[in-house]
Amino acid sequence: MLLIILLFSSFCILQNQKVKVFLIGDSTMSIKEISAYPETGWGMPFQYFFDSTVVVDNRAKNGRSTKTFISEGRWQAVYEALKEDDYVLIQFGHNDEAKHKTGRYTTPEQYKANLSRMISETREKKAHPILLTPVSRRKFDESGIIMETHPEYSPLVREVALEMNIPLIDLDSISRDLYQKFGPEDSKLLFMHLVPGEHPNYPQGENDNTHFNELGARLIAQMVLKEIKSMNLDLADRIVHP
Repeated sequence: MLLIILLFSSFCILQNQKVKVFLIGDSTMSIKEISAYPETGWGMPFQYFFDSTVVVDNRAKNGRSTKTFISEGRWQAVYEALKEDDYVLIQFGHNDEAKHKTGRYTTPEQYKANLSRMISETREKKAHPILLTPVSRRKFDESGIIMETHPEYSPLVREVALEMNIPLIDLDSISRDLYQKFGPEDSKLLFMHLVPGEHPNYPQGENDNTHFNELGARLIAQMVLKEIKSMNLDLADRIVHP
């Protein structure tokens, strides 16, 4: 009987042990200033779908690529904070592929190298890296079919995931599926589409097919959570919804 009690107590301690989930990426994931609302990174609602044993630490930042996230010391700060059994969700690409923004642009070779470094160093800490392809922008062709917006960099993420045997969430593909279900017109409801005078933060209106509003961010977050559950990761047991 004593042995059973001890085993049960140990199980309860393990179940209640805090786990930190770091989110690293760009503006599609990041926490927004009040002045930017209703723009919402999908990492903001993400934290509300876990039980009390999970702490989500959203380190994503507007305008960052893998290159600038590393050069500014942001990755080093995450690395130093990592503990055994923590998780790191890695989603870059929007700014890495921006050739016209030379400070952010990362060549395909360096992009893969930077992702590989983050994965390797996460594993050094006995934490768990998860790769995500960059979430798709909203772009439809004339016949109403959603188009790929990361045709070069999303395949690179898939390559790294395969080469390093790491869990992959193909957010590019699943987000395009979501937009297609909504269609060319209703998919605007997920993004920063505002008419002039609709919101005080955007008196001239807004027509942004990259950044989400609150609804879009929540639906993307729920899709990421659904993928985590489908992978049967230990983290999945701590998700309370969906």
